[in-house]
Amino acid sequence: MKFLNIFLTLLFLLLVAPGARSQDAPIIVISIDVQAERRPINPLIYGTANADAERLALLFSPLNRSGGNNTSRYNWQANADNRAGDWFFQSIGAESAVPGERADAFIAGAKAVNAEPMLTIPLLDWIAKIGPNREKLASFSVAKYGAQQKTDEWMPDAGNGIKPDGSPVEGNDPSDANIRNSPAFQQEFVRHLVEKWGLAKDGGLKYYILDNEPAIWHSTHRDVQPIGLTTQELVDKTIAYSDAIKAVDPGALVLGPEEWGWTGFLYSGHDSQFSAKAGWNPDAFPDRKQRGGMEALPWYLDQLRRHKEKTGKQVLDVFTVHFYPQGGEFGNDVSPEMQLRRNRSTRLLWDADYLDDTWIADKVQLIPRLKKWVSLYYPGLSIGLTEYNWGAEDHINGATTQADILGIFGREGLDMAARWSTPDAKSPTFKAMQMYRNYDGKKSTFGETSVRAEAPDADKISAFAAVREADGALTVMVINKQFAEGDAMDAGVKTSPITFDIKNFPFGSAQMWQLTANNKIQRLPDAIFDEGKLHKVLPHQSVTLFVFAPEAK
Repeated sequence: MKFLNIFLTLLFLLLVAPGARSQDAPIIVISIDVQAERRPINPLIYGTANADAERLALLFSPLNRSGGNNTSRYNWQANADNRAGDWFFQSIGAESAVPGERADAFIAGAKAVNAEPMLTIPLLDWIAKIGPNREKLASFSVAKYGAQQKTDEWMPDAGNGIKPDGSPVEGNDPSDANIRNSPAFQQEFVRHLVEKWGLAKDGGLKYYILDNEPAIWHSTHRDVQPIGLTTQELVDKTIAYSDAIKAVDPGALVLGPEEWGWTGFLYSGHDSQFSAKAGWNPDAFPDRKQRGGMEALPWYLDQLRRHKEKTGKQVLDVFTVHFYPQGGEFGNDVSPEMQLRRNRSTRLLWDADYLDDTWIADKVQLIPRLKKWVSLYYPGLSIGLTEYNWGAEDHINGATTQADILGIFGREGLDMAARWSTPDAKSPTFKAMQMYRNYDGKKSTFGETSVRAEAPDADKISAFAAVREADGALTVMVINKQFAEGDAMDAGVKTSPITFDIKNFPFGSAQMWQLTANNKIQRLPDAIFDEGKLHKVLPHQSVTLFVFAPEAK
């Protein structure tokens, strides 16, 4: 049997993969131990954002988030929002005037395909106002505030809030296009949702998100929040709005603070806004001084824990942030240099030794960092990454990166994630997500218990393994990030020979499912193995799922 296996591997190299040169590609050993490093994989890590029902179904998605800058200004009674800095600070009504219709439609779409909806509750002091006939309103009217650098071609009176000389329009009246928000107003929204959908414990809306990226409100929402938010203000808002939610639905789970990224983790909006005046010296940041020098999010957690100890109220249930790599990965650049950057920068999510070479210039180790902060300052909270994206959705490099990210989430023990935003269903990146959730079109998934899987160089080939509860199968995802033939760095090598060394699993058969640059998920002939060894040759830039069924007794 062993000789047959070796023979078939060599035959594949010679016939199926002409041009591949095994002497240029040493055999890569992937070691798996089914009894080592076992930990549950939370299915909520495979979440999406703003996905329609069709894509939710194709991904067998467990979670769908309604978020983004416009949700910070959603007025449920008017069924309208303000697009803030994304679109000329305009308040725009939905087609329907029915209160809460947009939120209800989102919840209905998710529930129709058994995905849990996540809804954003605004914490900003102002939310959208529209005209008496549902006409749009602008925060920076040209007629009222003078000429501006840019205006909306479909609403010429709506400016971008920047004067022709480049200075910002200051002192605008927030009530031009907005009304006051309050915990009481949002509590009525929660009451509406409970009346329509039931309590969380009875299948109603379970997840309430506390706004979106507050550390940059003074930029994205500067028409209504021109002064950066302090961490104390964020704590106060978190407590007030969470109390309002849970007074109506005690079983609801509250997520926050939904910070945008690295500086939002360390500094408040107030810190960031006045950093230049402080000479870019964090020790001189005004709000950081008020925190006794503590970083923003650890201090935030510590204050909420103290509040619980004092009042007995669990204000926050899931500690959530956003993260985007800062080296240009979030985009469509697929130059060789950028592909290599994507291949390695997923280490930002886990590797304590990986130094980010962008302006961050630090060892991010995002998931361990979040876990450590929770452990130190608010033990027991779940952690979530409710917005992330590494770009190149329409390229196989984006697909291999996305597959790598989902594997990391499971291995590192993240509790929840939602990708921003859901890729087109025809894209390679969408299909990479399907490889974990619905690779065969029958809702077959990656396993629920992560086990040890090791590859020698994760920047070239990464591997993740899990045991599936339903049938006891061992699922192994192998991501070959290396370049395909024709890219300068490969010198003609387009495949990688690998060998599995698998311990503590009784083998039966092994299905193979694969995604390559041809942008199709294909089932390949079942793998042949012998005495715990499996030899295969994998194309460069591919995602391959091995499904080992346990040996029949």
